[in-house]
Amino acid sequence: QPIAALLNDLEQRGLLEDTLVVWGGEFGRTPTSENGNGRDHNHHGFTMWMAGGGVKGGMTYGETDEFGFKAVTDKVHVHDLHATILHLLGLDHERLTYRHAGRDFRLTDVHGRVVHEIIS
Repeated sequence: QPIAALLNDLEQRGLLEDTLVVWGGEFGRTPTSENGNGRDHNHHGFTMWMAGGGVKGGMTYGETDEFGFKAVTDKVHVHDLHATILHLLGLDHERLTYRHAGRDFRLTDVHGRVVHEIIS
């Protein structure tokens, strides 16, 4: 309820289209219990969501296998997520590149790509 209230408030005030809301964590949970101690961390498949700030509403992107263990369709690497967030904030992640020891480095690594499919 609190996040719905936040989104409703931003929308009512006309601020949602200019505010990017990102909700998530650094890992998901395994779909099964581990030795009776609960579910373990799972970096192979987890959920994050975004609202406002240029993101398409009412859609999902990507999916896990039938067990919910690992992403199998439209995988988004953390570098892609970062590139997309930077893009939505008006920054070109490829321009944030520096060269060191003969290699290009970026906040989004050299493999990060903007996920245009989720941008309105």
